[in-house]
Amino acid sequence: MSANNMSGPQRVNKIIRYKPPSTEANPTLEDPTPDYMNLLGMIFSMCGLMLKLKWCAWIAVYCSFISFANSRSSEDTKQMMSSFMLSISAVVMSYLQNPQPMSPPW
Repeated sequence: MSANNMSGPQRVNKIIRYKPPSTEANPTLEDPTPDYMNLLGMIFSMCGLMLKLKWCAWIAVYCSFISFANSRSSEDTKQMMSSFMLSISAVVMSYLQNPQPMSPPW
């Protein structure tokens, strides 16, 4: 037996490194979920701030978490962090203005 067969059946000259497909060549691979959740988070946080609705503020926090969880590392983190901070400030301000427990939206 030669030393090459002892190491295993791999063929080193046939190994090709994986490269993820680029989104420029195929735009259908891009996931719009983080962008939509970021936009929904901003809308709900503005409704929570302006209308003093606690449930809107909590939905904004939820949307911000979903946007952060589904984002890629190459995306703009400034916009995501500003959306998250806006949603947190909506929750804080709604509870500062009315410290009573949240009432259901119906």
